[in-house]
Amino acid sequence: MTDELTAVRSKSSRTSRRIGTLVVYVLLALVGISCFVPFLWLLRSSLMNTAQIFSTPPEWIPNPIELGNFSGALEAQPFVRYFLNTILIVCLVVPGVLLSTSAAAFSFARLRWRGKKIVFGAVMASLLLPWAVTLVPTYIMWQNLGLVGTYAPLTVPAFFAAGAGFNIFLLRQFFQQIPVELDNAVYVDGGTPWTVYSRVIIPLNKGPLSLVAIFTIIATWNDLLGPLIYITDPDTYTMSQGLAAFRGLYVSQWGYLMAASLLVILPIIVLFAFAQRYIMEGVALTGLK
Repeated sequence: MTDELTAVRSKSSRTSRRIGTLVVYVLLALVGISCFVPFLWLLRSSLMNTAQIFSTPPEWIPNPIELGNFSGALEAQPFVRYFLNTILIVCLVVPGVLLSTSAAAFSFARLRWRGKKIVFGAVMASLLLPWAVTLVPTYIMWQNLGLVGTYAPLTVPAFFAAGAGFNIFLLRQFFQQIPVELDNAVYVDGGTPWTVYSRVIIPLNKGPLSLVAIFTIIATWNDLLGPLIYITDPDTYTMSQGLAAFRGLYVSQWGYLMAASLLVILPIIVLFAFAQRYIMEGVALTGLK
């Protein structure tokens, strides 16, 4: 009797777990579909004319396919130039962020110096300070330096860990997990803190650094407020800034606008597709730490 009761309870428990798993999968599928539908709508709209885009009921399959929307968008605005401008900014910002934030995190995690906890607390408190609060004094500073209209306000702060409190905190948490005995071994062999930083900490934290680089690329690529404030020459516009200008000029050409929007977000989608493994590993490691 006891064995039968145990078997029934075990079967009921397995059934409950299966039902729970099924419910979770259904909810995840619904969330995934809800996130994918806007992109699908953008894709189909970029291949339609205005009448098809706003047809009732909505048409999901373009007929005919309007590939001319892409060529029209590229002819209307020099998105190739905007793409190269954005790539230039990204190539300057990412190394600056990685170098400055990793150095700051190494200092907080591995070195001993007076006032370290107070400074780290100030860095964490800066996360509560919106970027817009410092917008006016920062603009006045760059204007006095005569650098408004250049890429300097968008790239130079990256080399000083400006506004990178989260990245510093993230890397510090990983750096603290490296055994201190490795540092001591380097110092015994005559090494310096720079040796520990470059030969021990950085090679053992390629995953977190890759995660910071990916987040930086996405944030820089999608940044609109910064270029709107500091970039004035249309020839030096970024992708997001060029799309904003295109929207103001061609708001009635919805096919062109959708094609241009797809061109802007396509590099980020490709980046996510190739870097998804690093993102998931970084998130998983963050949870384990």
